[in-house]
Amino acid sequence: MRITTTRTGTGRGGPRTALLCTAVVLAAALTGCGTDEGPDTSGSSLVAAAADCPQWADDPAQDEPAAPPTTVDGTPANTPEAEALAQAVGDLGRGAFADVYAEMRVDSPPGRVLLCVTDLAKGRKLLAAAKEADPSVDPGRADLYLARYGRRQLDAALEKVMGAGEVAGFRVYTGTPEHDASGVVVTTSKEGAASTAFAAEARRLAGEVPVRVLAGEPVRELVRPGTSPAPRG
Repeated sequence: MRITTTRTGTGRGGPRTALLCTAVVLAAALTGCGTDEGPDTSGSSLVAAAADCPQWADDPAQDEPAAPPTTVDGTPANTPEAEALAQAVGDLGRGAFADVYAEMRVDSPPGRVLLCVTDLAKGRKLLAAAKEADPSVDPGRADLYLARYGRRQLDAALEKVMGAGEVAGFRVYTGTPEHDASGVVVTTSKEGAASTAFAAEARRLAGEVPVRVLAGEPVRELVRPGTSPAPRG
């Protein structure tokens, strides 16, 4: 970091003051000195400027978000403003910004959108793009957090593990990203979850993305009345 020194005088023999722009975090926070991040022009709130994407609970595979804070005709629903912003962001997060978008929670807290991204500057660009796509949305309702992996990378890791069908002789039941986008969670039988071979192979398939293994239940197939389940090979 380049340090710039400015000297000012009050006349011959007068006192001189050296003003140093340091890299001390507190000074940077108070003066804006020593940072290239700049102000948050998107209107979103940079929580602690770099807070990590929060987890919902110790067991994200079993946890569910809180009930929506509003109702429409007696049916639970998200606040319209937060829902509209989330829709615009989600459309882009599944496309051009899939490497940036990681996780999103609507009405957390009510009326706001918790948005986890892999890069804060690119996250602000995502919000600006959402505003451009839908001028009615308010990017100022978003709170940005930092995530370790983007959705594209998480989905690719899950596709490799889930696509295997069986890992180390055990069926893979379900797969989902961690709620803080720090890796993925897969479920298998109780025996598979206790198998070190299953865990090692799942992690090898996922590459650099961490894998957490939990015991779960196989997904039940939906069968239409009057039909039979398709035979399993």
